[in-house]
Amino acid sequence: MRIRPAVAVTFLTATLSASLLPATAQAANRTATDDTTFSNVVVNGGKDIVLAPTTRKTVTITWTAHDPEGVVASWAYLWHGPNTDDADGLLPQYPPTGTCAVSPADPTTAQCKVSIAVDAARDLDHNALAGTWKVLAGAQDATDEWTEIDAAGTANLKRYAKVTVNAAPEPVKKGRTITVTGKLTRANWETGTYTGYQGRAVQLQFRKKGSSVYTTLKTVTSGAGGALKTTTKAKADGYFRFVFTGTATTGPSTATGDFVDVR
Repeated sequence: MRIRPAVAVTFLTATLSASLLPATAQAANRTATDDTTFSNVVVNGGKDIVLAPTTRKTVTITWTAHDPEGVVASWAYLWHGPNTDDADGLLPQYPPTGTCAVSPADPTTAQCKVSIAVDAARDLDHNALAGTWKVLAGAQDATDEWTEIDAAGTANLKRYAKVTVNAAPEPVKKGRTITVTGKLTRANWETGTYTGYQGRAVQLQFRKKGSSVYTTLKTVTSGAGGALKTTTKAKADGYFRFVFTGTATTGPSTATGDFVDVR
């Protein structure tokens, strides 16, 4: 946590409701209990941020800022790295202020929100940026003191994944062997393309014609270049698909079911 005088923060002035506390309390009398606190920090509605090589997406951060002296302005942004001084990722590149609303019934608390325009091709230049990001939240109070919390919350940025499937032969006689092939790939932010994702568990699922429920038949592991291949017995007309549930750095993906006519 950092507490500093509010100098050079005019670019972070927030849009607040008209009701604000006057700056009557003096910074010299400030104690630890007077510090601004942040709570209810939520990024992207609580969902992972999954980005393809050229994804453009608006991500929101919402939070509550509280200060006994009153909240004049508040801001938040995402960062990645060992610490803020050595961060290798920053979203957005030029952090905007949050738009905050202060209730007349409780002028010490502000409900804040900021929208961030994320462009994977512009903002993510290496794949190691996939994983956990932290939220820096800051605020300026009515005594011209400002507080920043480096890790007020977290968010997961993940590489977009794709999985394909093909079941053959079609049609096939009942009891014969069906070979199911496919490929698991994921976004490569460094090259702007998709590359194979090897060594990952992928489920083979089947849905009988007329049913809406898929059942997992087996789990296979992606090979070189993300290749998928397995066999199963033909029992009834239906759809085969591969399902990848995702990892800490890569989002989930489900192939569109491939229909096989069993005769």
